[in-house]
Amino acid sequence: MSTSASSPPVLLLDATQIAALMPVADAIPVMSDMFGALAREQIHLPLRQIIRPPEALGAKGLLGMMPAFLGSGAGAMSVYGAKVGTFFPGNSALGKDPHQGCVLLMSGETGELLAVMNAAEITGIRTAAVTGLATRLLARHDASRLALIGAGHQAHWHLAALAAARPLQHVRVASRSLATAQAFVDKEQPNYAFRLEAVEGVEAAVCDADIVVTVTNSTDPVLRAEWIAPGTHVNLVGSSTPRHREADTLLMARAQLFVDRRESTVNESGDYLAAAAEGRIGPEDLLAELGELVIHTHPGRTDAEAVTLFKSLGMGAQDVALAAALYQRAQAANTGTRASL
Repeated sequence: MSTSASSPPVLLLDATQIAALMPVADAIPVMSDMFGALAREQIHLPLRQIIRPPEALGAKGLLGMMPAFLGSGAGAMSVYGAKVGTFFPGNSALGKDPHQGCVLLMSGETGELLAVMNAAEITGIRTAAVTGLATRLLARHDASRLALIGAGHQAHWHLAALAAARPLQHVRVASRSLATAQAFVDKEQPNYAFRLEAVEGVEAAVCDADIVVTVTNSTDPVLRAEWIAPGTHVNLVGSSTPRHREADTLLMARAQLFVDRRESTVNESGDYLAAAAEGRIGPEDLLAELGELVIHTHPGRTDAEAVTLFKSLGMGAQDVALAAALYQRAQAANTGTRASL
């Protein structure tokens, strides 16, 4: 006998609904709670699985599988979840987000499917929220000058996250072309009281910055150690595979290094792996995971003149935690689309 009639309707959330339910600033405490739960071992988090077909087959992107289990101690509900997402770098030229796919949310009590949500919007919000959290924990309290390197889809969310993390006064934006950076500034400036300025070149953007964020698809370093002033906090966000890098080896060796997860870093981060291959850093140089800062088992920045660096890779627990929070908000507000499967 079928029992499908007793299953709860599945919540469907598109990008617009997600954005309305969860502003980036609201997602920062959600990510803080998630990292705290991870540090307390209340989350089970396998490494992501990447499916990269041979180029001979004509594949233009890759598929990532990012599962996680969040125990009841990690939030108000126990859930299984997974992001099934693709990454197509060529999408930017088409005006589309390089990240596509869906986030699936299942009950931790019965295993029933609870929700299917747009992965691109969740990825953008949770990634920027983690950067905002890292900046709150590691940047100097008086940091107010931001260099934003990259003007693609992630830049929009990151500007909002950094504005929530610190009282910004001036933001310089650099991209592959001055025209791209200027177009971003023209679009975003009406949303903020502080000044946004498009500049030509990364060095010009970071010259007097005390917060730096890179959101690029670069396979070669875009940041050099000699450009970074003492006391700066750097967030490396765009490079999420062993093939991609955003910081040169000297910067990785000079900075105090913090990560979202050590296991992910030593397996997936091109910035770390390249510098380690040159013998300049090793696992012992990864001072702490973000969760250790959240639960105060590591002090984070201890020197106002130090360069701190947070390497963000992203992980399934971030997507699942944000999806669980969205599910609860959507249920309370009775928003979204519901369907029986």
